[in-house]
Amino acid sequence: MDLSTTYLGMNLRTPLVPSASPLSEEIDNIKRMEDSGASAVVLHSLFEEQLRLERYELYHHLSYSTNSFAEALSFFPEPTEFHVGPEIYLDHIEQAKKEVDIPIIASLNGVSVEGLLDYSQQIEQAGADALELNLYYIPTDMGLSSDQIESTYINILKTIKSKINIPVALKLSPFFSNMSYVAKRFEQSGADALVLFNRFYQPDIDLETLEVRPNIILSTPHALRLPLTWISILYGRIKVDLAATSGIHTAEDVIKMLMVGANITMLCSVLLRDGIEQIGSIEQDLLEWMEEHEYESVKQMQGSMSQINCEDPSAFERSQYMRGLQNYKPDSVDN
Repeated sequence: MDLSTTYLGMNLRTPLVPSASPLSEEIDNIKRMEDSGASAVVLHSLFEEQLRLERYELYHHLSYSTNSFAEALSFFPEPTEFHVGPEIYLDHIEQAKKEVDIPIIASLNGVSVEGLLDYSQQIEQAGADALELNLYYIPTDMGLSSDQIESTYINILKTIKSKINIPVALKLSPFFSNMSYVAKRFEQSGADALVLFNRFYQPDIDLETLEVRPNIILSTPHALRLPLTWISILYGRIKVDLAATSGIHTAEDVIKMLMVGANITMLCSVLLRDGIEQIGSIEQDLLEWMEEHEYESVKQMQGSMSQINCEDPSAFERSQYMRGLQNYKPDSVDN
């Protein structure tokens, strides 16, 4: 059976791709991912704040006490002339490209052109096969309109696309007022793929210390419903690749995402919880299911259950919401 698929212009052996996570910080883990069957790897994210911090630290060290003697005034060039940034990340890309044969997709997390543009160019030069832009943004300004927010995303995408030649995928949150509209705008602005969806790691409150703390909860299979819904709606209506992420833990989850139109399915929580070797187990289960149900290829099932191919297109819209509520029967409760 043929498990091959295409994503960002690359021919991949299977639709199983580890998403950005701490696992890819080690080259040995990336090699294990390849050995377990990963068809590509998205590296852990480099955050815009890291780039800003490094620029700030460099400026501090170059300018500290420079006025203490005359010669120092012209000894160092201006900080803007330095090509700064976490060099370790670039070295990591180069080393990964040497150690494995599968594509390496770099990941940048931020929300400003200034914070991302220069480094996206350096990432391309380091040899990354593609770039995933994780535009993680929580707007808190009550005077900021939805159009302004969308325009910020569009500006980042267009600027970066104009400066690099490798494919660019946008990893998005689901919190747009009209996902269909904004997805079309991203397509028109040059996105090569959309990754649906980013999971917001929302804070929690420690009641003992009365402090706000980060709280990371791994996904469960229930989380796949949202990306499944939107991939099914967007498939065939926009000409970009679609990557499904969040809630994919089993071969059944992979199959569902492929059937609604995903090019690839991204794995994260299942690998963190159960180990990298789960990639191979999921692939084996996928093969067995396809054989049992007489599917010869991934392409055969891809998009077969999307909204445009579904016998009941309304199943992905409001009527299904009403039908679900009307048909729900709560379990009996003992008195």
